Amino acid sequence: MEYPKSSVLLVISVLLISSCIPVSYSAKKPVLTARKEDIPFIKCQVCEKLASQLYQQVDKKQTQISPKKVTEFDIIEIAENVCNLKKEEGDWILKIDIVENGKKLELVEQDTEGECHSECKTIERACQEILGLSDTDVAEYMFKAKPKIDLLVKYLCKDLTKACSVKPPAVPKMEISRYTIFSLKKKGISGAI
Repeated sequence: MEYPKSSVLLVISVLLISSCIPVSYSAKKPVLTARKEDIPFIKCQVCEKLASQLYQQVDKKQTQISPKKVTEFDIIEIAENVCNLKKEEGDWILKIDIVENGKKLELVEQDTEGECHSECKTIERACQEILGLSDTDVAEYMFKAKPKIDLLVKYLCKDLTKACSVKPPAVPKMEISRYTIFSLKKKGISGAI
């Protein structure tokens, strides 16, 4: 049985092209997930950063559209996207690291955006849990009350969501060592840790 020349050439072309693609492009990257068990340790801090971001992003929007006023719809749109890493409003999450400090985990803001690993997924998840179905409530509050940042933090983190109503628990010993190892690896120190 003889195959037509065009079919043979097509098969050979496909094989040649596919052999030139580096393995790194064809290999799937591991899917990183949030560490849900870490959320109680950082929930209040995430809420405070979230309130700050909402305030800053609404202020930035007002500057962009001036002399017009920011509408409630504009604020709702920001609130709906601020906890989503796939949206521009969620880019602030990429600048935050989770760092061990004694028996606590702290959120530390960096100058530049980093790669998204389980840390940023954990912060994104905490942010989503905090804002949840309250995004329109906080947007309405911001539109009507036009609060200063401290009042927005109080409203969002203590009154509306209760994210800061209880003191975060102490980090278990094993968790501290995991974040210490992660922090050292990020600084390029690894090996037999």
